[in-house]
This record gives sequence, structure tokens and C-alpha cells, in this order.
Amino acid sequence: MNINNYINENKDRFLDELFELLRIESVSADPKFKHSVEDAADYLVEQFKLLELDIVEKIKTQGHPIVYAEKIIDKSFPTILVYGHYDVQPADPYELWDTPPFEPHIKNDKIYARGACDDKGQMFMHLKAYEALKNSGEINFNIKFMIEGEEECGSDNLEKFVSQSKEKLTSDVIVISDTSIISNTTPSITVGLRGLSYMEVELTGPNRDLHSGTYGGAVNNPINELCKIISSLKNEDGTINIPGFYDDIINHSSESREKINSAPFDPDHFKSHISIGSEHGELGFSTTERIGIRPTLDVNGIWGGYTGDGSKTVLPSKAFAKISMRLVPNQSSKKISKLFTEHLKALCPDSCSIKIQKHHGGEPVVVKTNTKGYSAAFEAFKEVWGKEPIPTYDGGSIPIVSHFKKELDKDSILMGFGLDEDAIHSPNESFGLFNFYKGIETITAFYLNFAKK
Repeated sequence: MNINNYINENKDRFLDELFELLRIESVSADPKFKHSVEDAADYLVEQFKLLELDIVEKIKTQGHPIVYAEKIIDKSFPTILVYGHYDVQPADPYELWDTPPFEPHIKNDKIYARGACDDKGQMFMHLKAYEALKNSGEINFNIKFMIEGEEECGSDNLEKFVSQSKEKLTSDVIVISDTSIISNTTPSITVGLRGLSYMEVELTGPNRDLHSGTYGGAVNNPINELCKIISSLKNEDGTINIPGFYDDIINHSSESREKINSAPFDPDHFKSHISIGSEHGELGFSTTERIGIRPTLDVNGIWGGYTGDGSKTVLPSKAFAKISMRLVPNQSSKKISKLFTEHLKALCPDSCSIKIQKHHGGEPVVVKTNTKGYSAAFEAFKEVWGKEPIPTYDGGSIPIVSHFKKELDKDSILMGFGLDEDAIHSPNESFGLFNFYKGIETITAFYLNFAKK
């Protein structure tokens, strides 16, 4: 049977099976969802068994399980290792969703659900691509799947598994669908990812909440102080004011910057789809550069004191903030976390004490474009989309990619199919039906192309 015919004939079932996975509340960062994360792993185990793979394992870790599956048809055939994740970001705040986040809903030809794009929908395309090839009798490669449940909280246990399982994970190429394309008319392949340093700050003033009338004006307010510290971390020109932060950055040449900026970018669409009046960022760089090749520092959450209904006049004991820094090639997440910690401790006044916790981090990545894997991906997009894909730098982070390079000595091929407007990590996350089905087609072409290389 023709591969595309098989996909078209089974497209409704593919969607139903994805919806079953999307209904599972596999939030890895929140312990109250632990059983749901397990349920998602179990669902994938059953899906892999239906594909009649030789080995299907649910591998326990100190955290959430890793689902591993493989089919070795012939050791002389090339082996493809597929990585993805079945865990999702928290759906909070639930009240901002137009439909319940774990009840998949189709509107305007898009799937709305937490994890629709990041990464259940994109990861699931690989299972369906393999199924289409299997039922069309066109498999001339070996395949290994490694799907984790902790990408959204750091991948620490996967890193240990990879380091201890190099022989098991031997392959000729690693492919990941967890990134985006420029648009549905302009395909692209991600060749760079930023790294990440994610920190939490706790600032303590008095040993308990105080009456703001009795103590106000005589005791330092940790919320006020934390706001002052945070506001000092960036300069007016958008640069980050932490000593040593930029020391290791290798700046792009003018030719490289010109090539990066040649990718299609519509500033009006960029502003309109997120309802902002103007772009904002580091002076001297375009929005495309700010997103892809420059480091950042952003407050992801801040809280403290009384935030309930009505009034409560307290001078709070504590203030908290979560702060992430996106990093670019040659920056080290460990070094940046250390510089951040030292700097904030130096800024903390005697009237307060500070506690800084590192949650997780990851290193930036640049993917080589002169490999068989990249060539196979390039030709797959060209064949299925009728256009040559543009190499792009993605602002996001997939921490395990640098670990794959270090431990398995393999660059990862980053074949994503999401769009910027898919609102990953936000309320009303979505993934286009066009992207889901077109992604399956493109992945089948990649598998076949790589097997010929």
C-alpha cells in the first residue's frame, strides 16, 4: 500500500490515539500528577507493543520512567534513534484556557490541549510514521525509541541512563521533533538551541509576617528588596548586568548575522499574534537574533506576602522569584548559575538573608549541517513540502541534546513542526492538524532517505 494512502486512510484513528495520550495529565514537575505520568508511560508501552517492536521496556528511574523500544531488522541496516518526551508543563492557570487543558478540542483546524505540540503531538508522529512504513512494507532500517518523562523538569535521570547505556543506544543518527518551523509555507530545520540556567531565589526579612503599621518604615520589606535586586539585573540597553556573564560568548560574524536575518520574519504578525505594541530586547540586534543567538534573563514568577481577596496589611517575611537565563554557544550553565548566585548574594543587604536554588540547566547546541542525517532531513522537507528548508536558530532549550553529543558522540537532527503561535508552555497550547499529518509524511521521508544514505 502507498504510504500516503495509508496515512490518509488512518488519519482519524491516529488522531483518536493521540487524544488518548493528551487526556493523561502527565505533569512531571508536580508530585500530585505522579500516577498520571506513570499512566502516560504505560500508554506508550502499549502503543509500542502494537507496533510489534522486538523490545519494549518501561525503565524505572529515581524519578519518572523512560519508555524504550527497538526493532533491529538487520544489523547491516542503519539505525535511527528517536528521542521525545511524554511529560508536559503544568497547565496553570486553568482559568485562562478556553477549553479544559486535558480534554483535547479541535477548533480552526488545530488541536488544543496541554502537550499537543510540546511534545506529545510531535513525538507521536514518529510512532505513526513508523507504523505507516511498517504496513507499507518499506522498512530497511533499524529503529530505537527513547521517550522520557522528565524533559520539562530537567532530564536528570535520562542523563544518567544515557551515560550508563551507550551500547544500548548505539545508532547512526538521533532525530528529535520538539522544535518549530518558520511557517506552514516556509519549512525550516533547527540548527541551534540555547542552553538554560533555571534558578529560584528566596529572600527573607523578619522571622514572621509583621503588621505594616507597627513595623512599616523600620524593617526592610523583602518584596521591595527583591524587586530592587531583580530590576538591577538588566541595563536599559537590554544587556544583563551580572559580572562575567558575557565573557565566554563567541560573537557571530557579520556574514553569519546576515544569513540569520535572511530568514523570513514578519514583525507585524509577531506583534499581533501575542498582542504587543512593540518588540523589545537587547539594542543592536534584530528580533530574530534576540530569540536565536543572544542570551536572556527573565523572571518566570514572583510571589510573597498576601495575595488573597480583600486586604491584609502585612509586611511579609519572605519573597520569592523564579528566574531563567537562556544561554548561547560557549556559555556554561554551571558557570552562569555560579555567577548568578555570587552576584545576588553580593547584592543582598544585611537587613535580609538570601537562599538561591538551582533547579535545572542545559548547555547550548549547534548542529552540523554537513552530515548524512541533516542531508536526509533537508531532502525530506524538500520532497514533501516542495521547498528547501531554511536552517534556523531556536530560542528554546532541549538540555539532553548536548548530553547526547557528549556521551553518544552524535548530533541530533531537530525536525520540528510546531509554530510560534502554538503557545507552548502557555494556556491554549495548540498543534495544527496540517502540521501533525504533514509531520508524519516528512518523518517517513526522512527515515527512507536516511536508510539510502
